[in-house]
Formats: sequence, structure tokens, C-alpha cells
Amino acid sequence: METSAAFNNPIHRIILSRLAAAWVALSLLFGGVAYFIELEKIDDFVVALATAESERFKLFGIPLDPAEDSASVRLLQSRAREFASENFVVIEVYNRQRQRLVEAVNPRHERIEHELSKRGHDFPKDDRPHYQRMTIDDTTLVQTVVPLRGPDQQISGYFEGVFIVDQATMKRLREDLIHALTVTLVAVLLTTVALYPVILSLNRKVLDFSREVVKGNLEMASVLGAAIAKRDSDTNAHNFRVTLYAIALGEAVGIDATAMRALILGAFLHDVGKIGISDNILLKPAKLDPEEFSIMRTHVTLGLEILQDAEWLQAATDVVGNHHEKFDGTGYPRGLKGEAIPLNARIFAIVDVFDALASERPYKQPMSCEEALSIIRQDAGSHFDPRLVERFTRQACDLHRNYSTAGEETLKTLLREKGLHYFFAASQLKPA
Repeated sequence: METSAAFNNPIHRIILSRLAAAWVALSLLFGGVAYFIELEKIDDFVVALATAESERFKLFGIPLDPAEDSASVRLLQSRAREFASENFVVIEVYNRQRQRLVEAVNPRHERIEHELSKRGHDFPKDDRPHYQRMTIDDTTLVQTVVPLRGPDQQISGYFEGVFIVDQATMKRLREDLIHALTVTLVAVLLTTVALYPVILSLNRKVLDFSREVVKGNLEMASVLGAAIAKRDSDTNAHNFRVTLYAIALGEAVGIDATAMRALILGAFLHDVGKIGISDNILLKPAKLDPEEFSIMRTHVTLGLEILQDAEWLQAATDVVGNHHEKFDGTGYPRGLKGEAIPLNARIFAIVDVFDALASERPYKQPMSCEEALSIIRQDAGSHFDPRLVERFTRQACDLHRNYSTAGEETLKTLLREKGLHYFFAASQLKPA
């Protein structure tokens, strides 16, 4: 049961998938290295075998001077035919002047000899043994040139033979190659598997730390939002409700997790700049005069200034800096119009006004959901994005029934359940 749960855990799946990718990569790397090493071994073995067979060709005092009588040539021819009847396709013997004296062809391999004849012939330029490995019709061949030395160790001629490696030998060599590759791949696999619990343990520690960091940042945002609410003679309930409304509308229009995290932060901190507005303006019970309203408008830029040094809170700036913009371009501070206004700001503008209309305040009674929506609809296309208004009206009253009478603790719990998992989803964390 625990094993099944482990494999169903996103973190475990990620680690396993990355280890699998690492195993494939390392297998290709080390398997490739092993493959080429084994090929070199096969090549060396085949060449050594061909060279050893070539060394068996002895002159036994037979002169290699073409001017000598034909008896010497006949002896050479006989010796060459003897070798050609074994594992050689073709044998040629040359004198010291590199003139060919005799040639013998294995009758079983005339087709291969015919193919060889098409390739031309390059005699080595020095007196050292030479070899060349080749493949014709899946048959492995080694062409060798071996100097022939007399009793005085002086070169008296050259033996050239094309050695054919028998199928049994090649089969054994291929089996050795497969065995080496298998051992390499299994070793890499076992090493990778052994790393899994180590990586999992380290990852768990990192996740625990990350979870605490995320929780701390969220608590900071929540506390800052609460401070703003108290400063504005409001309650946390408004922040919680508008955030829940914003999440619901964001989900309805299909924004991704990154945008949702930005929307939640922006909803918490949308009026953070009001901290910098004096009490006689912020808490004035009467309507603000033009000068006072101009000062009140500065809370937007003040909010952006407050957030500018907090990298983690930069995601909130779309809402903080633009939630007073209007769809027709008559809003502030920049007079943005239509879709030039960030989507999160357009979402928040609707839910913020809706909650203000549908909530009880010291100076007013709450509107019903339908009354609030009627005002929202009237301002569609002027204040609000009409497409978003249409989507919000489908769900607004259901949301209002769920949230309008709920206490702060209930709203906080609902927000945690419905929204905060977006922050943990970024690193596959789970809220504690």
C-alpha cells in the first residue's frame, strides 16, 4: 500500500522519471563506450588471428627470385593453394622487388574474391606488417601483408592474404560484445536505483524547507493584507471573499497556475498603498473633494513602490497597479483601455466592486446578489470587461450564498482549501 502511494506521489514520479532519463543517457554514454571498446577488442583479435595465420606461411628456403626455375614457383603455388584451402580467400606471394610470383584463390569464396578485385590494390610503402579489416556481404575479412624473412632475417619477399573470419568465431565475439553491453547497462541501472532513496531523502529535506518558505511568504502576505484592512476600517473577511471570488472567476476563464498565484497575491494586497494615505483622507466619512480624491488615487503608485523591493510579491503588481483601470480607458493611474489592462486586474475589478456592493458596511446595508449584479452589468463595457462580466454572472449568486454569511475563520479555511494549493503546486508541495 505504501509502495503504491509512493508511486502515485508526484514527487516520486518526477524523481523516477528523471532517474529513468539519467539511466537512458548514462546507458547510451557508457554503453557506447563499452561498445566501441569491445569493437576494438574484436578488431584486435581478428587482426591478431589473421596475422598469426599469415605467419604460418614459411618459405622453407624456397627462393623468391622470378628468374629462378619454374620449380620454385610451383612450390610456392602449391604452398599458396594449401593456405587458400583453409581460411584464406586469396593468397599472393611477392618477391623482394614486390613483383607478384604466385596467386591462389579459395574456390569456395570466388564471389568474395570477385568483389575484392573491384576495390583495387594498394601495396604498403614500408616493410612493416599491415592489415585492413573489411566486411563484404556480412562476412568479416582481414587483408594482411607480412614480410617474409630468410634465415639471415633479411626480407626476401612478402605474403599477402585475405583472411576470412569463420562464423563460429564471429558469433562468439558478438556474444562477448552483448555480454559486455549487458553488464554495463545493468551496472548503470543498479547505480541509478541505488541513488533513488538518496535523492528522495535529499529532496524531502528541500521540500520541507521550501514548504516552510512558501508558508512564511503566504503568512506575510496575509498579515500585510490584514494590516491594510485594519488601516481602512475593514475586516479580513473582505480580503478573503474577494480572493475566493477571484479564484472562482479565474478558474472559469481558464487562467493557469502561475497567473492564479499572481491573482491571489494581488487580491490580498490590492490596497497595500493605502498604508501611505493619511487618516483624515482614508477614514473621512464624507465624500472626498477633488484634491483629496487626487491624493487617494496615489495609493496605487504607493502600493507599487511598497512592493518593488519584494521580488516574491512582484506577481501581485498587475492587480495592485491596475485594479482601478476601466475597460473604456477612463480609469487610473494610466488610463489603460480594453485588453491592455492585465487580465488579473480585469478579473479583480469585477469581484472587488461586487463584494463592496453585496457586503454590509458601517455606512450602508448590503445589496442582494441580483441588485449587485445589475450594477455590474450596467457597467459592462465601460468599467468592466463584458466577457468577464458574463462569465461571473453565471456563478456569482452561488458564490455569494456560500461566502456572504461565513465568518473570517470559515472563509480562511475555504481559501486555504480552494486557493493556497496553487502555491504549493509550483513545487509539488502539499500544504501542511
